[in-house]
Amino acid sequence: MTPDLEETFADGIATLTLNRPASRNALTTEILFELAQAMPRLAQDPAVRLVVLTGKGGAFCAGGDVKGFANRAADSSNAPTFEQSAQTLRARMEVSRWLHEMPKPTLAVISGPAAGAGLSLALACDMRIAADEAKLTTAFSKVGLSGDFGGSYFLTQILGAAKAREMYFTAEVILGKEAARIGLVNRSVPGEQLAQAAADYARELASLPTIAVGYMKRNLNAAMQNSLSEVLDLEATHMIRTFETHDHKAAAVAFVEKRAPQFEGR
Repeated sequence: MTPDLEETFADGIATLTLNRPASRNALTTEILFELAQAMPRLAQDPAVRLVVLTGKGGAFCAGGDVKGFANRAADSSNAPTFEQSAQTLRARMEVSRWLHEMPKPTLAVISGPAAGAGLSLALACDMRIAADEAKLTTAFSKVGLSGDFGGSYFLTQILGAAKAREMYFTAEVILGKEAARIGLVNRSVPGEQLAQAAADYARELASLPTIAVGYMKRNLNAAMQNSLSEVLDLEATHMIRTFETHDHKAAAVAFVEKRAPQFEGR
């Protein structure tokens, strides 16, 4: 794994940390490749109960490497074709799909700026916790780009079409505290409290019945675009499936015995 992306694992929590603080953790080809490799592996690892995405140095992710964009624009020699570029970008954007669809919870911890594709990756996660003073912005219109990594989809789903358009067109900056008020992030806390609050939140999410959460995600994702009848079909199938899990059976016993359940993800 590139030193620009750190991976750690403890207590069922896999943490992926963007490590380019000098550039506010701007994304590079190498980081995106490593993220794309890590996502399916973590999704399929039964020991992983939660995936956390965060950044070092007081920033989450400033998005794409704009300096790299400028360098490529200045040197058009050996440039790939339009089709090659589109296919390459689309393959990298699978990271967002994995964060959104993997059968276990995902959490973005936003200590500072989350812009452009960085914001899109945060929005792809199931949950977000941010520092009150963290700055969130689509940023794309500032550099004449239309946006990628699913931000237009996630913003529309989270905030509605009108607000999503406003954020994309104007690239307005929203602070973490305001983002929590409007539902763009789930929680915000003062910056000095973020590390502890994020750790507590991560432990809370990692303690959930992982199999049931995976099926909940499938139901909820389907609900954003499928008919009621289709969602009812999924809910029925997934409900019967989770009735069969060890987690449910153990939790039912714990309920009768009036004690808290201990979920094992099986």
